[in-house]
Amino acid sequence: MFRYSFTASPDTEQAGGSILIVAPLMLIVAIPVADYYLPGDVHIAPLLTVAPTFTAAVAGVRTTAAVGVLAVAAQIGVGLERHSLGSEQVLLELSALVLVSLLLILFCYLRERRQDQLRRARLISDTAQAAVLRPLPTDAGPLRIATEYRPAETDTRIGGDLFALARTAHSTRLLIGDVRGKGLDSISDTTIMLGAFRAAAHRQAPLPELVAYLEGSVHWGLAELSGVEADVGERFVTAAVVDIPDDDPVIHLVTCGHPPPLVLSGGTATPMRARQPAPPLGLGGLADTTYAAESFPFAHGDQLLLYTDGVSEARDGEGVFYPLHERAAKAGQESSWSTGGPRALLDRLTRDLLEYAQGRLDDDMAMIAVTRTGPGP
Repeated sequence: MFRYSFTASPDTEQAGGSILIVAPLMLIVAIPVADYYLPGDVHIAPLLTVAPTFTAAVAGVRTTAAVGVLAVAAQIGVGLERHSLGSEQVLLELSALVLVSLLLILFCYLRERRQDQLRRARLISDTAQAAVLRPLPTDAGPLRIATEYRPAETDTRIGGDLFALARTAHSTRLLIGDVRGKGLDSISDTTIMLGAFRAAAHRQAPLPELVAYLEGSVHWGLAELSGVEADVGERFVTAAVVDIPDDDPVIHLVTCGHPPPLVLSGGTATPMRARQPAPPLGLGGLADTTYAAESFPFAHGDQLLLYTDGVSEARDGEGVFYPLHERAAKAGQESSWSTGGPRALLDRLTRDLLEYAQGRLDDDMAMIAVTRTGPGP
């Protein structure tokens, strides 16, 4: 999921010194020896520049400097052996080798300095992203939970898809959402939505009141960040908010323009289609929106799949949408709570999705799988 470039750190220098640095050292030894046995009109000492050049490609400043010094010493040795050290040609070759070695040392220094800056920037970025999109616990009350997240942009941990969990006294509340847009441009909107949910979801307020609070907070936050007034109506968040009681085999759901979650049971995938869906959050409560929670069965052993449209709208090479209901039902049948549970379900779905989309996702993708391990009343 992540790609890292080669870093010429002291650790890699040490690893290179045991294997790769053998090659330039052998050149430094072999070239003067071969030059000694060659005819006087054949002179291969200029090939010594290969040694520091190769070293600079695989090692750091100190190793490159050491190999450069050895190459210069070998060049001087060849000149002394041929009694031509003071000749114009040998002095030019020696000067060229010294200059090349110095430039390569400077190159290695600048490269290491740049890589140190990139490492620090990545550390700061990873820390900030982990604080925004926190991993969900694997257990919450009688529930087992697994998550899968893949941003559309490489080398990032967070994008336009989001999820969060909060425990109340007698239930677990889950949020999954999708900010308009994707990748790094949507992180600010993602932060607003997650902050609002974490601030209010643990309270005992009914689910409709929680979603109404999210609407007000997200609308205000997006308006604050919008550069122009016209941009306010173009920024929104689709979301599904569920409340799963500990002692009641049901799911309470409010959907705001989000794809319907699936309940996997008995080899079937049943969408939880709300009869009163609400518009996406952040639009300011269009047409005096009222939020109503709807209840769906969720018995012991059933699995709940929450997902974003990066999953349901993934396409194959011919542009056909991913058949999520069919594939989720099959994956759910192969990964019941007693044979791997939610983690196995998401692993199977993710592999199948990436194969279907030929390894390329054009949008952020998030999934949450939940299994009830405890029986109802």
